[in-house]
Amino acid sequence: MSSALPEIAKLVVYFSCTGTTKRIAEEIAAAVGADLCRIEPALPYTEVDLDWHDEHSRSSVEMRDLSSRPAIIPPEVDFRKYQVVFVGAPIWWGVPPTVVNTFLEGIDLSGKTVVPFVTSGSSPVGLTDKQLRASCPGAAIWHPATRIDATATREQLRTWAARYA
Repeated sequence: MSSALPEIAKLVVYFSCTGTTKRIAEEIAAAVGADLCRIEPALPYTEVDLDWHDEHSRSSVEMRDLSSRPAIIPPEVDFRKYQVVFVGAPIWWGVPPTVVNTFLEGIDLSGKTVVPFVTSGSSPVGLTDKQLRASCPGAAIWHPATRIDATATREQLRTWAARYA
């Protein structure tokens, strides 16, 4: 009889517009043997939408109203089989984009361990925990969000992610 512990099923969920968070999410998934799930807005963001200098751009309008919930393409993932869910997003105006809340509020994370991470070259975690945690009321364990620099190496990501996997 083997004394090996059963493998913990892990998932890395991410939202990315420029590819930075996608790269980090893929590295984390590879490092801990997790599956990947991309958060896809029903209406993809364009360069014009992401112009944070324009107060009328889509991202500016959404982020002024943190209760906004942009529509997403429903994920084709059976979340019931995962025990640990990493959630990654860029930082926009001190929090992840509200499309991430749309995603989280549409799935059941009851009993799961949630490990949020945000990507940024310089912005701090900000109000990430407050904003995202409210969208995951059933999470059994919530780890404080970690800011991951866009230049993080594979080894740095492996070391960080292994603590939760």
